[in-house]
Amino acid sequence: MTTALTLTFPWEEDEPAAPRPPAHLSRIVADSTNRVAWFRARSRGVTATDAARLTTRKSVENTAYDKLNGNNFGGNAYTDHGRIREPTIAAWVKREHAIEPSTTLFHAHGRPLHLATPDGIGVNTVSGDTELCEIKTTNRAWRSIPRHYLRQVWWQQYVLGAERTLVVWEQHSSFVPVAAEPECRWVDRDDNEIAQLVHLADQLLDLMQRR
Repeated sequence: MTTALTLTFPWEEDEPAAPRPPAHLSRIVADSTNRVAWFRARSRGVTATDAARLTTRKSVENTAYDKLNGNNFGGNAYTDHGRIREPTIAAWVKREHAIEPSTTLFHAHGRPLHLATPDGIGVNTVSGDTELCEIKTTNRAWRSIPRHYLRQVWWQQYVLGAERTLVVWEQHSSFVPVAAEPECRWVDRDDNEIAQLVHLADQLLDLMQRR
C-alpha cells in the first residue's frame, strides 16, 4: 500500500490569509459626485442628517413632512463656507490620522433605506475596526460636541459598522479660521443610542410610506 505524500513548499508555509475587504464596501448605494443619483437615493431613506433630528414623535413627523414636501432650505453662507473648507480639513485628517476622505453613500446591513455618507473612512491598523470621520465648521467655540451632531455620528457608525468616529471641527470668525489646525475628538460607538435612532428611523420610514 502506497501512502500519498503531501508536499509543502517554502513559500507556502505560514502564508497569511488575504485580508477580507470591509463589509460596508458591499453596501454602496451612490456617490455624491453624482448629485442626481445621490439626492434621489437619500430622499427615499433615512440619512445621518435625518437621524440628527430624531428625538421625539413630533420630530419624526416634522422630518417626514420635510422629506416628502421639501423644506425650502437651499443653503446659506455658513453651509457654503463648510463646503469650501471641507477638502482642506479632510486633507489634514488624512495626514494626521490616516482616514481617507469619502463621498460614498452606504446602506446598513439588511436595511437598504438606512443610509449614511461619512466624510472619511479608515481602518484601525491594530484592531482592524472601521473608523469614521465627520467634519464640521462653526462660528462658535465648542465645550462639547453638540448633541444633534452626536446623533449623526452614531447613525453613521451603525450604518457602516464602525466602532468610533473622529469628529473634527474648525472654528471661524467671519469665515476666517481662528486657528492653524482644527480641533478633534474621538466618539465611541453607543449601541443604546443607536437602538433608539433605529426605532425612530423606522417610524419615519413608516410615515413616509403611508403618506
